[in-house]
Amino acid sequence: MENLKIAATERSPEVDFDFEHGALSLRGESYPEDASTVFGPIFSALESFLATVGDREIRIDFDLTYFNSSSAKALMNMFQRLDHAAAAGARIKITWFFAPDDDTMKEFGEDFSEDLEHVAFNLIAIETAA
Repeated sequence: MENLKIAATERSPEVDFDFEHGALSLRGESYPEDASTVFGPIFSALESFLATVGDREIRIDFDLTYFNSSSAKALMNMFQRLDHAAAAGARIKITWFFAPDDDTMKEFGEDFSEDLEHVAFNLIAIETAA
């Protein structure tokens, strides 16, 4: 399966899905005017990948500094798909990065993690470059 790489824009995150190595990441800010345009290709690639993943170990990193409500809904949809794949046997590890002084992003990570039953979800505070 071909990897998915999408450069960040002013309003959308960088996407780097390395399917061969089971390493997926989203980084940056996400407040697009049309979330379906941004997340549609991500969901399509993710669905195709998850259909073939079996019991592989998959690592997903979320390093988002800001997202709007439509992006939050898209992220929740993504988490639900990942949780479903984990329930079917995939070993999925999600890491949610946040700045130590960003209580909002930390709380979002905590809220997302509470809705997941089958994935390993880690919250990690990281210092950002000044």
